[in-house]
Amino acid sequence: MENIFDFDSVGISEDNSKVIILDQTLLPGKEKFIEINTLPELTEAIVNLRVRGAPAIGVAAALGIAVILKGSKNNNISDLTAELEEISEQLINSRPTAVNLKWAIDKIKAKFFESVRVSDGNITRIIESTIEEARNIKNADIAMSIKIARNGLTLLKPGMSILTHCNAGHLAVSRFGTALAPIYLGNSEGYDFKVFADETRPLLQGARLTAYELHKAGIDVTLICDNMASLVMAQKKIDVIMVGCDRIAANGDVANKIGTSALAVLARHYKIPFYVLGPGSTIDMQTATGDKIIIEERPEYEITDLWYAHKMAPEGVKVYNPAFDITPASLITAIITDKGIFRYPFDFSI
Repeated sequence: MENIFDFDSVGISEDNSKVIILDQTLLPGKEKFIEINTLPELTEAIVNLRVRGAPAIGVAAALGIAVILKGSKNNNISDLTAELEEISEQLINSRPTAVNLKWAIDKIKAKFFESVRVSDGNITRIIESTIEEARNIKNADIAMSIKIARNGLTLLKPGMSILTHCNAGHLAVSRFGTALAPIYLGNSEGYDFKVFADETRPLLQGARLTAYELHKAGIDVTLICDNMASLVMAQKKIDVIMVGCDRIAANGDVANKIGTSALAVLARHYKIPFYVLGPGSTIDMQTATGDKIIIEERPEYEITDLWYAHKMAPEGVKVYNPAFDITPASLITAIITDKGIFRYPFDFSI
C-alpha cells in the first residue's frame, strides 16, 4: 500500500465471490491481502485476529455471509435458511464481546428473511439482496467513521497531545476509524496533533497497528509501554485520552481492550478528559450494565510464547488472559458516536 487509505482493511471482490482482508497478524512487517469464501476461512480469520476491531469484524461477517451464500450449493430456501442460521451461530460465538458482530449478522438475516417473503422463492434475487445489504453495511461503516471524526473534533484543540490504546483506527474500521478518526480529520485540517500510543499487551495492537498506521499516515506518534501511561500523564504530556469500544452497555459502561479501565482510573486522578469513541451500533440497549457483558478469554500462549524466541514463563504456570475489561460509566467524560456526543449520566434514548 502506498498510502494507508489506499485500501480498507475489509472489502469484497467486484464479482462478490470473495471477502478481501488485510491480514493484520502480519503487520507491521508484511502487508498481505487474503481472500476468503468459506465459513472455516472466515471464522479462522476472525478468531485469530487477521481481521479485528469491532466495526471491521461486523463488516467482515456481513460480507462473508453474503459471499458464502452466493457460493452455496443449496438450491432451495429451506436448506439455504438452515445454512444461514448455522453460519450466524458460528460467527457470533467466534468473538462474543464485540456487539457489532451480532449487530451486522442480525441486519443481514433480517434482509434475507425480508427477501424470502417478497421474492416468490427466487433464490438468485434473495442472494443479490443479501449482497446489496452487506455492501450497504460496509458503506454505512465508512460514513459512520467520518461522522465520528467530525463530532470528536469539536472537543479537541490544535496542537493537543492524545493518548490512545489498542487500535481503533483505519485498520479497525472501514475508513478513518473511531478513536483515531478525529486525529486523521484534524491533522488534514492543520490541527497538528501529537499521539502517544500504548503498546497494548499482550497482542501489541498499539505497537504493531496504531503506531504503524499513524506513522504511515505522517502523524506524529510516540510508542510507549502500557505501564508508562501514568508517568506521561504526570509529566503533563497528555491533554486527552481517546479509546475505542467493543460494546457499550445501556448505562454507559464500556467494554474495550484490556487495559482501558486502568487508563480511565489514571485519567480521573490526573484530571484528563477520557473519551470513548464508537458507532451507535456498539450501544447495546439489551445489556443493562457492564457486568453483564461476556469477557472473551484468549489462549495462554499469547502471554507466554507469542512474541518471544523462547517461552517467557515457567512451564505449567497458570495464565489468565481476558481480552477486554469494563470501564465504569462514571469514569467516562463523554461517549462520542456518529449519532452525537453523550455525557454522564448517559441517556442513549435521546
